[in-house]
Amino acid sequence: MGNGSSVPLPIDDRAGVHCAPFPHSPGFPPSMTHAVFRLRAECLARATRPFVARGSRAPRCPRCRVIPAYCFCDQRPQVPANAGMCLFMYYSEPLKPSNTGWLIADVVADTAAFEWSRIALDPAAEALLNDPQWQPYVVFPGEYAEPERVVEEVAVEPGKRPLFILLDATWTEARKMFRKSPYLDRFPVLSLRPEQISRYRLRRSKRDEHLCTAEVAALCLELGGDSQAAGALDAYLDLFTERYLGAKHALPLDLESPAHQALRPYL
Repeated sequence: MGNGSSVPLPIDDRAGVHCAPFPHSPGFPPSMTHAVFRLRAECLARATRPFVARGSRAPRCPRCRVIPAYCFCDQRPQVPANAGMCLFMYYSEPLKPSNTGWLIADVVADTAAFEWSRIALDPAAEALLNDPQWQPYVVFPGEYAEPERVVEEVAVEPGKRPLFILLDATWTEARKMFRKSPYLDRFPVLSLRPEQISRYRLRRSKRDEHLCTAEVAALCLELGGDSQAAGALDAYLDLFTERYLGAKHALPLDLESPAHQALRPYL
């Protein structure tokens, strides 16, 4: 869901997908080199003018993206996950402080992030999707897919691990991405039926059932058998939301809030 930020103008073409796969990149401390962090750095390097987000006058922690007084870098969950995540991100998403794909990469070690393109699939993304260790699922509402592609359960073949493909964008952008990504047409579409209303309060949606990307990822982890990682991601999202809004409204920091207490078992 869009937050009204202005976006950078890319240098020449937007045909190629820029990627940040699993391995750490040199030049950053290991704690700051997950896939979304690196993709953000690539987007900034290619921008022809500064990205201006809401509240951009205040300095932000480069790791957790909130102002230093509300930094939560020491609250990053430490949990294992069998599943992998593949984020195809609309080009402005890695730059938005409210983006929750960042949280997924914090929690799930095997998270890859790619800038979405309708024209070409980056070789690194193609290699990931063809890697025999993974069983990919495109996560999207089944009403937008051919019925024969739609599944509601994760049934992984022996020797494989689930790889959840998430389209990280506003709802309008994500629908366009789903329609215009022919390289994903060969994969089943995992259609989620969430019972809860979205808890995400950093951007507005017209429909309560529209979940943010991290909420979707947590549901996928639960379906894939990674219950501990699912709980950690849910709790981490709640803490991120609390710290982000606390910084926005200059609220006192409560280290014993329900969000802090819920996350503690995963630290």
